[in-house]
Amino acid sequence: MICLGDSLDLNFEVKVGIDGKKTARVFNDLIEGPTLVSVYMRNNTSSCDKQMISLVTAYDAIRAKHFAVLGVSRDTVGSHLKYAAKHEIEFPLVSDPDYGFARATDSLVEKKLYGRAYVGPSRSAYAIDRDGNVLAICEKVDPANHGEQLLSLIEGLWNSDR
Repeated sequence: MICLGDSLDLNFEVKVGIDGKKTARVFNDLIEGPTLVSVYMRNNTSSCDKQMISLVTAYDAIRAKHFAVLGVSRDTVGSHLKYAAKHEIEFPLVSDPDYGFARATDSLVEKKLYGRAYVGPSRSAYAIDRDGNVLAICEKVDPANHGEQLLSLIEGLWNSDR
């Protein structure tokens, strides 16, 4: 996994729904300032729903601290648009079926589901600046309290600068 201060190569294409429309973008173009990138596995699954709903609850407080939020999973943009409407998610959900972000953060891990092993992104979150530098990492997401986790992460950044 990458470390604090590392610079991420975010020059890969993803699909995203912006203003209700599907569009392709270079991931780096989605980062316009300090951004929290929250990686989750799948729309409409119990833990991922908790993770995203917790972010929705904390979204205004995160924005008040001048951070943007992106959710990243392998789901399609169509699925993301429906999911965002269902849960009133105001931040962009990025479709990354090729795991470009997980590759950039060196966070592909082996997982098991029903006895079957496969490789996928770790459920984690990253604070990055406009230039793609890693400001902070949340390696173990607590789905039900993820919004609070990220607010604490931001507070830790501010406190470490003083």
